[in-house]
Amino acid sequence: MPRLAYMSDSIDRKGMTTLSSGHLAVDFASGSVPAMLPFFAVKFDLNYTLTAVLMLAALASSSLTQPLFGLWSDRHGALWLLPGGIALAGLGIGAAAVAPSYWILVLVVFLAGLGIAAFHPEGAKFAVFASGRKRASGMSLFNIGGNTGYALGPIIVTPLVLWLGLGPGGLLASIPVILGAFALLGVLPYLARLQPDAPTHDVVREGKDDVRAMVILGGVIGLRSVAWFALLTFVPLWVVSLGNSEADGNHLLSLMLLSGAAGTLLLGPLADRFGLRRTLVVAQAILTPMMLIFVLVGGVVGAVALVVVGICVVGTFGLTMVMAQMYLPQHVGMASGLSIGLAMGIGGIAAVALGGVADAVNLETALICSAFAPLLGVVLCFFLPSPVPAPAAPVATAPASTYPLLD
Repeated sequence: MPRLAYMSDSIDRKGMTTLSSGHLAVDFASGSVPAMLPFFAVKFDLNYTLTAVLMLAALASSSLTQPLFGLWSDRHGALWLLPGGIALAGLGIGAAAVAPSYWILVLVVFLAGLGIAAFHPEGAKFAVFASGRKRASGMSLFNIGGNTGYALGPIIVTPLVLWLGLGPGGLLASIPVILGAFALLGVLPYLARLQPDAPTHDVVREGKDDVRAMVILGGVIGLRSVAWFALLTFVPLWVVSLGNSEADGNHLLSLMLLSGAAGTLLLGPLADRFGLRRTLVVAQAILTPMMLIFVLVGGVVGAVALVVVGICVVGTFGLTMVMAQMYLPQHVGMASGLSIGLAMGIGGIAAVALGGVADAVNLETALICSAFAPLLGVVLCFFLPSPVPAPAAPVATAPASTYPLLD
């Protein structure tokens, strides 16, 4: 692992709070996209295919480009991507709300996804710098902001649009995101002090990239994402198919997302104590039975099972990101982009495939099929080497010029 400038025994609370707040803002924009899809469908009289194109535009731009932003971050350093990514995401959401035509809507949603993609690798890399030796706990604190922001997207945007209409409601929802970008811009000099002793691309790193381990971890992430995106897409529809209202389905979805935010705080410290791989295996193993209980039992028991699923899936996002960074110590930013981009890209494709299964057979069969994907991930986990933590290094503050804010 690279010798980081900040390798103390404690987490830099100010830096981590700043990064987590930025993560909340950018993922609030991300969560606003699915919340506005029904309103876009009504405004432009869209069928299911054209509506799915909007989601594909957001997922493609925010997932496939993340490794590229990560590579840029590793080679050059680009702190400006943090406020710049948030601002672009907020502007994209606001512009989408008032887009005059469908294809302009697709374009601005795509641009919002680019902003989301730009923030994450650089944000995750600086979360490493702020975490010291407590990598899993630190990454959990970073991710709690993103998970909370994504959960708040539909909770806040939907009533705003119902109250004010799509244009005013969407514009109002974008304002906090843009303000968050300006707030983060003001603290960049502080974040710059968390950097390594030398520019990221010049730091002498200890350890070689383990591409094989990263490929296996990618399989684990992908299989977890099959289950997660199936639930994100079909939980409301499943609840409605059982005779309940759309509001009931959205409430259950919000419960799953919010429980995931709590799981982020729970599993990070557990991983620091018991080990990253061991915690990941246990969490993955729990998913299949809990999903089956949700589908086959339902009711209050099913809702509790869905809460456990949220804890185990979202709570392991930070763990797999830390493991990716440890497996690719020469490319920490790219590792962060791969761990997030794989989850979103594979999950989005799986959701479309499972939709085909639901159309051809039924929704219950599609959900049951998705429940067994994490079980295959458990098998892959046993082939993962134990991640090696970074060695201790003295605390040192490099001059701001060694990590340019605007290059």
